[in-house]
Amino acid sequence: MLAQLNTFALLGIDAVPVQVEVDTSPAQQPRTVLVGLPEAAVRESVHRIERALVNLGYRLPTGRTVINLAPADLRKDAGAFDLPIALGLLASMGQIAAEKLETYALVGELALDGMVRPVAGALSMAMEARSRGLSRLIVPAGNAREASVVREIEVYGVGSLAEAVGILTGVAPLDPFSPPVEDIEEKLNKYAIDFADVKGQEFAKRALVVAAAGAHNVLMLGSPGSGKTMLARRLPTILPPLTPDESLETTRIYSAIGKLPPGESLLCTRPFRSPHHSISGAGMVGGGSVPQPGEISLAHHGVLFLDELPEFNRNSLEALRQPLEEGRVTISRAAHSTTFPANFVLCAAMNPCPCGFMGDPKKPCKCAPMAVEKYMGRISGPLLDRIDLHIEVPPVPFEDLSKPSDGTNSAAMREQVFAARAVQAARFGDNAGGLNGRMTAKQIRTHCALDPDGQATLKDAMDALGLSARAHDRILRVARTIADLGGSDRITQDHVAEAIGFRALDRKLWER
Repeated sequence: MLAQLNTFALLGIDAVPVQVEVDTSPAQQPRTVLVGLPEAAVRESVHRIERALVNLGYRLPTGRTVINLAPADLRKDAGAFDLPIALGLLASMGQIAAEKLETYALVGELALDGMVRPVAGALSMAMEARSRGLSRLIVPAGNAREASVVREIEVYGVGSLAEAVGILTGVAPLDPFSPPVEDIEEKLNKYAIDFADVKGQEFAKRALVVAAAGAHNVLMLGSPGSGKTMLARRLPTILPPLTPDESLETTRIYSAIGKLPPGESLLCTRPFRSPHHSISGAGMVGGGSVPQPGEISLAHHGVLFLDELPEFNRNSLEALRQPLEEGRVTISRAAHSTTFPANFVLCAAMNPCPCGFMGDPKKPCKCAPMAVEKYMGRISGPLLDRIDLHIEVPPVPFEDLSKPSDGTNSAAMREQVFAARAVQAARFGDNAGGLNGRMTAKQIRTHCALDPDGQATLKDAMDALGLSARAHDRILRVARTIADLGGSDRITQDHVAEAIGFRALDRKLWER
């Protein structure tokens, strides 16, 4: 008897439909054959499934059984096929009614005692089930919360194979899982940290307001303990709230690699990723024999913080150049290519020299000029060009640290960001990007016209700093954001001068 079931394979962060076909026929010797390009984890599923069936009291096939995972040219990996194969075996032997499987999709990994373990990518699978017109999805109980975010389908969370059989046969029906909406609303866009915790550093806070308002990348340079990490960690608190679509898109990435926090159905705040400087290029941008998203995709719609920037591997940093321009990264392999979203704000921090105290008013620098030059040379000019704001974060004076009052808080900074974002939304409408930091060359010509004084100021800066054409456009983008923050329709000389001031490190530390 032939049984057919719907399930999914995970390719990157996308779910791909797979049909499980199980056919059992009489034979003198019992034999089970699994075909359809299965990897080791899937080939081993036969042994897991057989023991699970026996331990739950079900009969095993006594003849020849062929299990086909279609399409045949798609490589199948991971243990999510255990549950549909097990139910297919039961249906092929007539132990459950096969016709009830047509409207269901099923995923889940089986333990030897028949319990169902969580799998990666349940959210993507639920989204694909919706697009395929399937009305019901059976997932492990540990994945029910995230899969139930897709409202158009009924999601059933099962803890064991027996529960899945009960749903399909109607012997022990379960109600679809409904996540408590109050939990999501309570956590949505709520942060435990605030810019008020950072004493002083008002210039750096102003730069971060500009960065958040226009989605500009920022580099902070200062001696150890000056507050660079504190500032960076609070940058998400002044970004606009996550929209439902942004939350769903970002959550899908975390779900696909099994990094969604336990008990969470959606990411409620913008992600903040801070990888260690020993990270590899594949860990940064994604990769592997089966392509997986990297840190830049985990920071999608959020902030990627690179502390001690010169200590990162050169290849890892250079791999950021394309994603910073395009907002996505494509991983190509012989069989296929996978594209991951990577639309993030880059926030980097570094010391001014190897010892960290060059320019510090209290501690002398012990580094030789050649050591400083070598240290700074670890960051290439092309990468630096893609960072819009370069700001110095000096040590905080005792007077500022001892003030009883808090500094500028996130709420005040967020109001400025929201106002500037509203101007940009009206300006760009439904255009891709929709933010000053992502303007195309054509949009720059349209929206960043300068008066004669502004042009003269920019020309002088280009000649003095030796800036590239890309840096020229970056300055115009930042100037446009500064004008939006000030409520000005035109970019004035003051706006251009402030934007140039945010690139002072070009002159002081790097030779062009």
